[in-house]
Amino acid sequence: MSTSRVEQVPDSIGVDDQDPERETSALLDIEGMTCGACAVRITKKLNKIDGVQATVNYATERASVTLSPQVSVPEVIDAVQAAGYGAALPASRSDATAIRADSGNDKVRSLRNRLLVALVLFMPLGDGSIAFTFFPATRFTGWQFVMALLAAPVVTWCAWPFYRAAWNALIHRTTTMDTLVSLGILSSTGLSLYIMFWSPPGFADSQVIYFDVAAGVVTFLLAGRYFEARTKLRAGDDLHALASIAASDASLVDDRGVEYSIPIEDLRVEDTFIVRPGQTVATDGVVVAGQGYLDASAITGESVPVEVSPGSSVVGGTVVTNGLVTIKAQKVGADTQLAHMVSLVEDVQNEKAGAQRLADRSSAVFVPVVLVITVLTAVIWAIAGATTPAVVNASLSVLIIACPCALGLATPTALMFASGTAARIGIFFKGYDALEMARSVDEVLLDKTGTLTEGKMTVVSTIAADGPSSALAAQDVLRVAAAVEKGSEHPVALAIRNAVSDAVSDSELAGFHEVAGLGARATVDGVEVLVGRAEFLIESGITIQADLTDASRGWEQDARTVIFVAEAGEAIGAIAIADSIRSSAPAAVAHLQELGMETVLVTGDNEPTARAVAKSLGIGRVVAGVLPNDKAHVVQELQSKGRTVAMVGDGINDAPALATADLGIAVGSGTDVAMKTADIIIVRDDLRLTGAAILLATRTHQIIRGNLGWAFGYNVAAIPIAALGLLNPLISAGAMAFSSAFVVWNSARLRRLPKVRKSTSVHR
Repeated sequence: MSTSRVEQVPDSIGVDDQDPERETSALLDIEGMTCGACAVRITKKLNKIDGVQATVNYATERASVTLSPQVSVPEVIDAVQAAGYGAALPASRSDATAIRADSGNDKVRSLRNRLLVALVLFMPLGDGSIAFTFFPATRFTGWQFVMALLAAPVVTWCAWPFYRAAWNALIHRTTTMDTLVSLGILSSTGLSLYIMFWSPPGFADSQVIYFDVAAGVVTFLLAGRYFEARTKLRAGDDLHALASIAASDASLVDDRGVEYSIPIEDLRVEDTFIVRPGQTVATDGVVVAGQGYLDASAITGESVPVEVSPGSSVVGGTVVTNGLVTIKAQKVGADTQLAHMVSLVEDVQNEKAGAQRLADRSSAVFVPVVLVITVLTAVIWAIAGATTPAVVNASLSVLIIACPCALGLATPTALMFASGTAARIGIFFKGYDALEMARSVDEVLLDKTGTLTEGKMTVVSTIAADGPSSALAAQDVLRVAAAVEKGSEHPVALAIRNAVSDAVSDSELAGFHEVAGLGARATVDGVEVLVGRAEFLIESGITIQADLTDASRGWEQDARTVIFVAEAGEAIGAIAIADSIRSSAPAAVAHLQELGMETVLVTGDNEPTARAVAKSLGIGRVVAGVLPNDKAHVVQELQSKGRTVAMVGDGINDAPALATADLGIAVGSGTDVAMKTADIIIVRDDLRLTGAAILLATRTHQIIRGNLGWAFGYNVAAIPIAALGLLNPLISAGAMAFSSAFVVWNSARLRRLPKVRKSTSVHR
């Protein structure tokens, strides 16, 4: 038997949930754009609406819109349609990605079919044109009609998308790249027909016709757009793969024990659902019953399944490999880690760099300027007394060679590939600014606990005061400390609690107070107990005996964290806690140094312990004994010296420093704090990806600069060359198609994964 909860209404589709009196945001899929000028036109149209701020991305074919309470999404959609384009609000982020993938596949198939027909007909047309032009003896009666028949399907059916887009722009009193293309095709075809039937002066003797130019423009442009569409589709594959791992439904159990299935959209916080082997965890939650293993490779890239049991946190999108677990939902919909990850990738892809805004402004006036240059070229050549074919060749070359598409694609395609590649290995950039800043980092601050180390502390030694202790006395020290640490979730507290039996649960705890980075105090069974660093006890007026101090020095030299315990105003013992260094830490530090960055260990631990860890990793500078908030001051001090600082932490205690740094990098964390404060989030438990993220950001910036340099340089150089009559229109068509294809190909190089340094042994 199944049941459903019809009283629950799904969240608003595609629009961020916010207070009715506040601004809302939405992503719209845009249809019908053919060049960067289209994106600029839609952006201007939307931003003319009071209460609307919009950015339209040509490469991703998306509009990012911020709306005031007085403006609705349908009004925005109507405005886009009034400009001659299509707009739609997808059902959900995952549906949007799937819809875009399907639409992209349809577009690629359509372009491929038209391209194949154009190629088959253009090859004999091009060969015949060369033969008939340069070898007049090869001409036969009616050869012009054969050329016309070969060109007819190419300049009609194959070129139809260009005409449709140009006509759509015309009726909305504007111009696009398709305007130039269509004019080139139609003028070449029309002039050829005119020459065939009327043999006008200037052409009668040469028998020049331009069917090969018309067909060549269509063929080359279709080839370029096919390559562009296919490559852009590949750029979205990583995002599509990430979004598609989400479960579509969840299995709940009602009060009578009857199991039923509901769509994932109907799942609510506190709902309890069952996941069987091979099934995907529906949403973020905590295991309340059962045991099993989770495959988190799709989320974090980690290949080894992790064991989960009651109390374990789980993330939606992971897969249960064996065992049956019951999970209570803690986050649903847009609040889940997977949704945040998809959102981060999409946000980066929809952003624009400052240089791209300049390119977009250029695209907006590009087509009218080219049309003016085309007319001027024809007039100047005619005044100069050139032959009619020469005038036609020069003006057609200008009309055809211009390419605003390269300008519109320069930045977005690079961001698409970079963000997709990063997501594939577990790196997520929070906006283009993170990419921009990463390339200029020269100082990297590294947190110790939970970042350079595993963050899984264990008690390795305990000593009681007044000389060598018996096992019983050492256990007493641990038991007293554990009684206080019942009130804390700090890794040190967990290590101490795990080192003793459950007997401490019988102790009466009162007045618990934790001092961040120092320790905790509480009253245990009526006696005040302090547990923490030496400074914490000394500031409280407690003297630490010499034997405890001597023992702590030896532990610290071995990179142990030392915790002192005081009871009733007297120090009663010390505890040594070890935290193993991450296997990826040595290689990560070495890679950062190879990239020319200085590394600094910043920790709240004592200096001897911190220096022991730093020495083992090859880190030369250490800032020890700093509280979480003081780490931000360390960042500010370096910034005041002109350094560009990156802070690498676990995203929890390091939040102030992550927010203060020029570049905050949260490693191995998908917490809300990390999402809010870090600029780069690395969800894999692999510190080596820190260097990979910086390297990818640097490569992306280089690619973007190269794309923009090519796009501007090509048009600045190509148009004058064509106007001087140095190019054949057919060569111009090939150059134009190559221009945008080059930008896409150059960006596609970012699909290659950045180098991740192999693990190295810890320095001793």
